[in-house]
Amino acid sequence: MHSSAIFLIEFGAIILGLGLLGRLAGRLKFSPIPLYLLAGLAFGEGGLLPLGTSEEFVAIGAEIGVILLLLMLGLEYTASDLVSNLKTQYPAGLVDAALNALPGALMALLLGWGPVAAVVLAGVTWISSSGVIAKVLGDLGRLGNRETPVILSILVLEDLSMAVYLPILTALLAGAGLAAGSLTLAIALGVAGVVLLLAVRYGRHISRFVSSDDPEKLLLVVLGLTLLVAGIAQQLQVSAAVGAFLVGIALSGEVAEGAHNLLAPLRDLFAAVFFVFFGLHTDPASIPPVLLPALALAVVTAATKITSGYWAAKRAGVGLKGRWRAGGTLVARGEFSIVIAGLAVTAGIEPSLGPLATAYVLILVVVGPLTARFTEPAAAWFARRRALSVPRPAEVPTPDESPKAIQSNGPAGPV
Repeated sequence: MHSSAIFLIEFGAIILGLGLLGRLAGRLKFSPIPLYLLAGLAFGEGGLLPLGTSEEFVAIGAEIGVILLLLMLGLEYTASDLVSNLKTQYPAGLVDAALNALPGALMALLLGWGPVAAVVLAGVTWISSSGVIAKVLGDLGRLGNRETPVILSILVLEDLSMAVYLPILTALLAGAGLAAGSLTLAIALGVAGVVLLLAVRYGRHISRFVSSDDPEKLLLVVLGLTLLVAGIAQQLQVSAAVGAFLVGIALSGEVAEGAHNLLAPLRDLFAAVFFVFFGLHTDPASIPPVLLPALALAVVTAATKITSGYWAAKRAGVGLKGRWRAGGTLVARGEFSIVIAGLAVTAGIEPSLGPLATAYVLILVVVGPLTARFTEPAAAWFARRRALSVPRPAEVPTPDESPKAIQSNGPAGPV
């Protein structure tokens, strides 16, 4: 059979299967992300029926999916909102980094992998999945919630931190030390700063340039601009996701609303492809040997993410329910963790690091949508149970209600 025909059959089957899984998840009122990942595991390396011809196209579609997820998230907020949130939430970013990077570093040292592997695993456990969380927020209808800006601020701080972390990590993996990576680091920081400055100061002009009454032209210009900026950012060692997000915040008003409506179906399509691609490149046979350490690390860092998200939301004045929702939403790890682990595997740092990171991310990328939905109800349930289990203090009768007082207040006897 012709290769193009095989490609159409494979890719068509993937899209059809995703649609059916999405419908099933909708009936169950559940996020489809775990189902997409399990489908990728079933048809990936070592799965039931590995795909071949369409794999390269799926990889490109997955990258576009992450870019569109971050673009759509950026469209929800203005540049002024971003700057004000970053100014107020940077302490939360520091707490988030400390609580979630340290467990990964300690695990690597306990396993005897050395300091470089510790830096790698610290990054894997630190960074939440912007792609998964953006999808979950949309699925649960929480984009307008009060805690969402707090979540967004932490995600942006993490993504921007990658502009510093990745060049340093690359230099360490190459054995060149920190000095050799100083030029790459300076370029990365400069590019991120310039793009953010353009988004904040010239957002109106960018929106005016992009604006069009023709939906077709608006779609082509916004999509082309996003992919162009994301590609340039990635070429300069800055995350493509950060570039796409900054394009989103640079657009405002009617342009942002129109672009959101036009791009929503494309986002849903390519985001589903991204999650399938993640599962396709995981061999199920490599997971069992490292499952216990990965599970222990997942439990610890899920708790630390919930703690850091709760603290950040409390600091921002969000109510109790919103604090738990913020913590639960941040649990998922995904695309950045895999990128970080992939760099270490390519450099040959530690053979077991790749499978451990893969198992860890698979656990939390499945658990993340569950914690996003059920952390707040579970916290409320435990609070009610605790309130019921605490014995109430015995009611002590007031002096007027004591037996002696009642007797003395009765009818007076004869004098």
